[in-house]
Amino acid sequence: MSDLALIAAAQAARDRAHAPYSRHPVGAAVLDEAGRIHAGCNVENAAYPLGTCAEASAISAMVGAGGRRIAAIAVAGPEGSLCTPCGGCRQRIREFAAGDTPVLVRDPEGGVARFTLDELLPASFGPENLGQ
Repeated sequence: MSDLALIAAAQAARDRAHAPYSRHPVGAAVLDEAGRIHAGCNVENAAYPLGTCAEASAISAMVGAGGRRIAAIAVAGPEGSLCTPCGGCRQRIREFAAGDTPVLVRDPEGGVARFTLDELLPASFGPENLGQ
């Protein structure tokens, strides 16, 4: 799976986002351990904070399809912005991903910025901290 294919899936999901309040559409695409892509978008709600982040939506789609590990994740925010996952989503990703998992983000120039989960969430708390 190429980085660009995963980013393209995130962009396609972003284009279906429901973001009438913030006008900040976001899409995410998760590559699972079986090589399948699961996409999601943010869905806002007039009763804040009941909305759903794109990353949470994509992770839910992965779990619902039987996936259990994130091999890579891509995020695409509004054109011209670098939209990394929020703090809550970084923790959600951590539940299913190792520290060296690639987090690909569409950059303002149309390229791809590449991070690891450890770079975005250093010294993280995960399932192994609970003996899992």
